[in-house]
Amino acid sequence: MADHASKKILIVDDEPEMRIAITEALKREGHQTEAAENGADALLRLEGEVFDLVISDVKMPKMSGQELLREIKEQWPHTQVIMMTAYGTIDNAVESMKQGAFDYLLKPFSIEILAGTVNRAFLSEPEPASAPAPETPTPKPKSGTAGEMITQNKTMLEMVKFVENIAYSKSTVLISGETGTGKEMVARYIHQCSPRADQPFLAVNCAALPEGLLESELFGHEKGAFTGAIAKKEGKFELAHKGTLLLDEVTEMTPPLQAKLLRVLQEHEIDKVGGREPIPIDVRVIATTNREPKQLIDEGKFREDLYYRLNVIPVKLPPLRERMEDLPILADHFLKKHSRENGKNISSIAPETLALLNKYQWRGNVRELENIIERSVLMCPGDTIEPAHLFMEDSVAAEATGNNNALGSFRGTIYQMERELIFKTLEETGNNKTKAAEILGISIRTLRNKLNEYKEKES
Repeated sequence: MADHASKKILIVDDEPEMRIAITEALKREGHQTEAAENGADALLRLEGEVFDLVISDVKMPKMSGQELLREIKEQWPHTQVIMMTAYGTIDNAVESMKQGAFDYLLKPFSIEILAGTVNRAFLSEPEPASAPAPETPTPKPKSGTAGEMITQNKTMLEMVKFVENIAYSKSTVLISGETGTGKEMVARYIHQCSPRADQPFLAVNCAALPEGLLESELFGHEKGAFTGAIAKKEGKFELAHKGTLLLDEVTEMTPPLQAKLLRVLQEHEIDKVGGREPIPIDVRVIATTNREPKQLIDEGKFREDLYYRLNVIPVKLPPLRERMEDLPILADHFLKKHSRENGKNISSIAPETLALLNKYQWRGNVRELENIIERSVLMCPGDTIEPAHLFMEDSVAAEATGNNNALGSFRGTIYQMERELIFKTLEETGNNKTKAAEILGISIRTLRNKLNEYKEKES
């Protein structure tokens, strides 16, 4: 395939400003472009010239984008087509995918997203003319190999499409959202969708280390750079060369480190602690925060210039309470995961349990949901998660369970809850270990091992 500079792109949109903006952006990327103001005009141009790619709006007078797409796929089946759509016509874009469109862009979109989608179209081989267009079902739970992207929420589905589009660029990404919304999972998904997928993905929690250790962790140090530096150490930036580095909770960085990070993002080189010369690096930086950066900027705690360097591509994750239609599929996913990991055979969650979960506030978001399902799996002696197996720090849980369960309001570690449940079951069975093991859904050997473990820890 020829290089991208030789590619010819036809832009079809009835809005002059949009045509001009896309034309200029693609010319700067080295592409040849022409523009048409409607579908009928586009067909005339396609009959007289050969185009490698058509980018068309969905809603246009005279001939809609979908009608144009059908004509293109019938007459020029190997011409790739990218559709553009506004938020309200996203269903039309999904329908266009069924009819053979390569992808769709959700307006408004950035130049980075446009360029990334165009590049992917040129890297992708279109289906042969005789092959039927693959069926694309209505939006369904989406998953990625970098960690499950499980959702059927419209906002989340659009976010997934967005990060897939921007994954092909090198631009920094700032992912914001409440604790437990899945920011690191999204960062890993971006890496997995990118050309860097075969290169390292490394993560550093900026809130977990004191300033001196964090600086060494990020940039490395030379032998003897400070007391205790008995050997040369490569930092995460060096180790992530050609790959992706996640800076988790980046807003917790101290001002001196913020200044050093800003220089890395501007100059694409790092200075080791105690080093003499800068080291060039090629790293895609993704940062996360659960705080409001602009408020921190106003308070003088975060550099405004660093914020704009990090926030080239912003991604905001909604809290679980704003995507509650995802709760049943997420709960089922975590049920299967933790049943498998714990050797249990729990197949379902009772309807009344789901009703209880739907009433919960979810201040800890998806992470809290997973923790509750994991505890429930450990506490469940049968094959169905019942309300009594939930241990939720919320008044709704107490009301729903009626506080009848001896552990229903228990608050503590999983180890403590597991221990309490085992001893409670032994008490109810008159210390009959065989019967207790059967009720708990574990082997007699596992029960004995647990009791020995408790005895050792308490001796």
